[in-house]
Amino acid sequence: MLRRGLIAAAAATLLASAAQAQETVKVGLILPMTGPSASTGKQIDAAVKLYQAVNGTTVAGKKVEVILKDDTGVADITKRLAQELVVNDKVAFLAGFGLTPLALAVAPIATQARVPEIVMAAGTSTITEASPFIARTSFTLAQSSVPMADWSIKNGIKKVVTLVSDYGPGIDAEKSFAEKFKAEGGTIAESLRVPLRNPDFAPFLQKAADAKPDALFVFVPSGFGAQFVKQFVERGLDKSGIKLIATGDVTDDDQLNGMGDVMIGVINTHNYSAAHDSPANKAFVEAFKKANNGMRPNFMAVGGYDGMHLVYEALKKTGGATDGEKLMAAIKGMAWESPRGPISIDPDTRDIIQNIYVRKVDKQNGELYNVEFATIPNVKDPVKAAKKN
Repeated sequence: MLRRGLIAAAAATLLASAAQAQETVKVGLILPMTGPSASTGKQIDAAVKLYQAVNGTTVAGKKVEVILKDDTGVADITKRLAQELVVNDKVAFLAGFGLTPLALAVAPIATQARVPEIVMAAGTSTITEASPFIARTSFTLAQSSVPMADWSIKNGIKKVVTLVSDYGPGIDAEKSFAEKFKAEGGTIAESLRVPLRNPDFAPFLQKAADAKPDALFVFVPSGFGAQFVKQFVERGLDKSGIKLIATGDVTDDDQLNGMGDVMIGVINTHNYSAAHDSPANKAFVEAFKKANNGMRPNFMAVGGYDGMHLVYEALKKTGGATDGEKLMAAIKGMAWESPRGPISIDPDTRDIIQNIYVRKVDKQNGELYNVEFATIPNVKDPVKAAKKN
């Protein structure tokens, strides 16, 4: 009788464990926590933690567990970690992805395993086309580059040199800016591409100076802006009369204060500023700083925060079911008020639709901020829109 009782108890324990396991929804968060893009990982990880601190760890009767993995910004490591998370940890979502090659490396795994891949950072247009299980809460480079070209033409800039990091987002930024700028009558004097790994901007900046443009249009990924600006000043371009225009990656909120007053007056276009004037953003910035020793959130943080919102709301819609097809159906067309403003997921492309803001770097209360002065509402990815037309 005792033996039967022990067996029954053991069986009950196993069943209880299985039930408990089924009640936990796991999110595999893959980020570059070390390496050149560590600032991206740091910001998104902090935002994900904040979202759960504010909204709890239970949704639709399920406990949401986030498993953080550091891929160091190397695509082969990203792919291996995603495979382990799917096979060993049985995650219901894969999320994060600090750079385009990292997001693309996981696309086949998301497709094969039917696990939604939530891209919180990477910005190349084609990413969502790589798998029907990818949705994005960050941005595409073209969303910022096309409005920057439009603003430039309208403000008397006629000749531009473009300088971008030589990988997917940079090429998107270069191409989409140049197409719009030339279509409106502008001239591209030089198109310069800088290696992504261990970049030395100096020789490219010299080429830009020699071309004597009205403006230099720049894209470098989050975390690289400080190095670029340092070399921009060292080469004397800040005193050359060449206007610096950029996507908001360059004037990253996380690093802007460290770049110094040379950044004052830089015009840039992007989807989020810590200075965005809305109640939702003021609450977000205050909570983020409080939870992270005063660290200011940047556009990567808001991509991570909204990525977790997408996970939670998708689970609410499915009643906690983790079937990948059902989750993706729930994600398509979802809309909400983000700290950055109103956003939605395009049901056709699974890409984000959002406001893009024209901003000017200015000093407020002794700190540098990207101060918004114009809004382009509800911007879809221009690259996909052009394909559709």
